[in-house]
Amino acid sequence: MWLKKRYVVKETGASDRGSGKAPYIGADKDSSLDLTRCIHCHKCQNNCKFLAKHRIDIGDGDKLNDLAYHCFLCGECTAVCPMKIDGREVVLRFRQSAVDDLAGEEQISKRYKGMLLEKRKYIFKNYRHAGNGHAAFFPGCNFVSMYPKTTKHVVALLKEVNIGVIYDCCGKPVAELGLAEDEQRIISDIDNRLRELGISELVTACPNCYDFLGGKLEAKVVSIYDKLAELGIGAEVEGGKKMFMPCPDRNKGELLSQIEENFAKKPFEKIDGVQCCGLGGSAGACEPELAKNMTKKLEDGIWVYCATCAGKITRDGHKDVKHVLPEILGTCESPDTKKSYFNRVFTKFK
Repeated sequence: MWLKKRYVVKETGASDRGSGKAPYIGADKDSSLDLTRCIHCHKCQNNCKFLAKHRIDIGDGDKLNDLAYHCFLCGECTAVCPMKIDGREVVLRFRQSAVDDLAGEEQISKRYKGMLLEKRKYIFKNYRHAGNGHAAFFPGCNFVSMYPKTTKHVVALLKEVNIGVIYDCCGKPVAELGLAEDEQRIISDIDNRLRELGISELVTACPNCYDFLGGKLEAKVVSIYDKLAELGIGAEVEGGKKMFMPCPDRNKGELLSQIEENFAKKPFEKIDGVQCCGLGGSAGACEPELAKNMTKKLEDGIWVYCATCAGKITRDGHKDVKHVLPEILGTCESPDTKKSYFNRVFTKFK
């Protein structure tokens, strides 16, 4: 393993010691983090390519700890676990513990150097057009990368109702590496900026931003789909395609229920059997082959509502990948996989 990690466990009785199972992860005695409850039914393993490859269940604490950075953090293990063990949160705790010492953080910083150079203190942030209203549009990193024309169109539409735009990173990619102090700093910086600008509502285009920032900021976090519905903007679209749900929306389906309002009928069925687009949890750095083949079963001609998924699925060779937002706004833009990084760079100078 590229990094030997430490993790903190809650003290348990003698019967747990020497069993090969890690008990409670962290200081809070939460049953969803109690790995001794695992009954090794293998449901998590049967629904996760990463666990299947390494032949482990989420109850195999020591092995899971060593492989924490190989996990895609998609949450499929959590969704199918009959004992309600939160495998995603367990792995996040393992990752956080890995950076508790300087040597561990240095190794992580080296492996993810490029991403952290950009996003640890997001180098393309731009608050100059936040406006003087109560709300601001927060498109996130990857929507502006993949859909620059649609971003420009949304910014223009919202400007008419005194909603500005903020170009920044929500901090989720950094947080998922276990860098808890950086996570708190990033969220605090965004919170303080919004407070100083008098912004009480943040309108997100990215499901990751929506899920990650929701409940963490003083400002209310809403989706672009709810905001467009409130403003009476957006056409109905015809379906005929299957819908690929992004990881953060699979549990509750909040964004999907909002998106359904823009379809004249029930035009799509949810795609099952594909756990992640392959970019979740930055696991591709440790599991490049799994990441590459994650979307292999997908057919051409699907709906998505995550720009990250759209870019990855398109790069994997699938055709006719349509993001819902450009379609309901009439730009009908395809993901720009060739100039995505430069599109993001340009937001700093707008």
